[in-house]
Amino acid sequence: MKFEGIYTPAVTPLKADGSIDSSAFAEVLEYLIAQKVHGIIIGGSTGEYYAHTAQERFDLAAKARDVIGGRLPLIVGTGAIRTEDSVAFAAHAKDIKADALLVGTPPYALPTQQEIAIHVKAVDRAAGLPIMLYNYPGRMSVAMDDEFFDAVADVQNIVAIKESSGDMNRLHRTAVKYPKIALSCGWDDQALEFFAWGAQSWVCAGSNFIPREHVALYEACVVEKDFNKGRRIMAELMPLMDFLEGGKFVQSIKYGVELNGLSTGGVRAPLQGLSAEEQDTLAGVIATLKRNIAQITGAA
Repeated sequence: MKFEGIYTPAVTPLKADGSIDSSAFAEVLEYLIAQKVHGIIIGGSTGEYYAHTAQERFDLAAKARDVIGGRLPLIVGTGAIRTEDSVAFAAHAKDIKADALLVGTPPYALPTQQEIAIHVKAVDRAAGLPIMLYNYPGRMSVAMDDEFFDAVADVQNIVAIKESSGDMNRLHRTAVKYPKIALSCGWDDQALEFFAWGAQSWVCAGSNFIPREHVALYEACVVEKDFNKGRRIMAELMPLMDFLEGGKFVQSIKYGVELNGLSTGGVRAPLQGLSAEEQDTLAGVIATLKRNIAQITGAA
């Protein structure tokens, strides 16, 4: 499998009682398919996997498979503290015929590079599916370094990496030293740089509510190879990215989805929703960037 295009880590809508709203979840997926994103990720950070029970994660992945069918690639996140849990999520992904896995470093445990490699290999054995690695030291406190990459060099299913360190030097080194592992942008305000270094995909939470604008940047840089156009689009996206990094990331993504008329039901504790002032600010940022990007792409 080749990761190409915009991959959306889908949000998980909730009912008033805090349980998962399966019908609203299906509507979110249908919206993303209609907006022509290139793939959907279930069980990512934006989907609040860390606040879900194991059964909820199994049910969400199965529901996504039922809704998506074969219309788009389905990637299932395997994030968990225990390797045994990640293995169970991977095995279930295989059972429902998911297309690929998102495999990160177990949080909190602070594993060594060899231990991360052992974890990834255990997940790989459980499913035998294409793997997008997920390097996010800001959340996991440990980065995937050279010793790790050397230790997993024999894992044929590793085809891509979502690089979310925010470290530009790491982006450069990964592109040069590990060309067989496709780069995927995992740090939104560096998307232009990722595409310049050969990334063919972007895992972007904002595509939950402005998918066309994210696709526009991908098409400008990767398909059209027009980085002048890409810079103009990126400049319009930057105010949104600055807002999203203000400390209420998932809350902001879910409110953006609500602005499109879809139900999200807020977020699970300990997170809390946006204030009225924050909602107004975000709505203004989105309206402005949509208008300006439409002028750049000729979609106005």
